[in-house]
Amino acid sequence: MYDIDQLGPGKMKDLIIKRFQDPDEVREFEKGRFELLTLPGMTIGKATYRPGWKWSKDVSPLSDTSFCNVEHLGMVLNGCATVVFSDDDITTLIEGDVFYVPPKPHDSWVVGDEDYISIHFLGADSYAT
Repeated sequence: MYDIDQLGPGKMKDLIIKRFQDPDEVREFEKGRFELLTLPGMTIGKATYRPGWKWSKDVSPLSDTSFCNVEHLGMVLNGCATVVFSDDDITTLIEGDVFYVPPKPHDSWVVGDEDYISIHFLGADSYAT
């Protein structure tokens, strides 16, 4: 049997449970939104982009840069999106992909007629600011 008292000081912290149905912050932009959950030492984001969304058109004006420079680590939950780097390296992300996008200039857009939804474990705190 598991005895929680045996964990000792500092081993058990307060349990935190959050849901994207009630995010800590929402960043809205044309054809999409980015929801944030803040936890100790980490911010997790959920991107929901509608068909026709493109970073350089819909988010660029908010971040005052031509391309996204944020480092991303995440997973695609729904839909499809293309990522292109300034050196013309193009990749398409599909449902189920776990992705890492390095912090170098890139653009991205939704492919097809479905919403693109992804979870971001890295870079969420500085996205669309």
